[in-house]
Amino acid sequence: MRRASLRRMKRSTPADSPALFELLANRPDFNLERALMRDGYARVAGADEAGRGPLAGPVVAAAVVLDPDNIPAGLNDSKKLSSAQRDGLYADILASSMVSIASSGPRRIDDTDILKASLDAMRRAIAGLALPPSFALFDGRDVPPGLTCPGKAVVKGDGRSLSIAAASIIAKVTRDRMMDQAARIYSAYGFEVHAGYATAFHRDRIAEHGPCPLHRMTFRPLTGFAGE
Repeated sequence: MRRASLRRMKRSTPADSPALFELLANRPDFNLERALMRDGYARVAGADEAGRGPLAGPVVAAAVVLDPDNIPAGLNDSKKLSSAQRDGLYADILASSMVSIASSGPRRIDDTDILKASLDAMRRAIAGLALPPSFALFDGRDVPPGLTCPGKAVVKGDGRSLSIAAASIIAKVTRDRMMDQAARIYSAYGFEVHAGYATAFHRDRIAEHGPCPLHRMTFRPLTGFAGE
């Protein structure tokens, strides 16, 4: 009886659960950064953006150089964190790391396109770091043109690199706070709730009030207002 109980306990131990191993494997780490440091790149920055999809507001990019000896605990892809977790980590990152933030507004997005505007914001975020990085890692498939250091695109980088994860948190929190401020000026649209994304409520507000200066006029359904 005792042996059977022990076998049941062993089978139910969390360490034996594939789900736990999958969870741990899917968290970002510092391996990409350490490999680059071993190759002689002393300061490795991670960069990411927030706000490519919304109908309104800027796209915000952040660049972060983590202190290898003082990496905030709990860093992860910003999308996998609660608002409270992001806020706490935002403060921790600013307190321990080198950080730079840049944005491209709605007019720049409309004048170029969202990809170019996003890449340019990431380029400017990298350029704005207090000390120039030796190498930069970017979330996604593209490296911004015009960098002053070597760079590499990392697909799903915010789930693989702690530096990119930290940048994703800084970009997300910064943009959300910007949209909270925008809601005080353009109160009819509910920006503090949906941050400019195409929710049903937001689309209804646009239909009722028309677009405001924060709206991206080249994004559907706003293209229908062009020329009005």
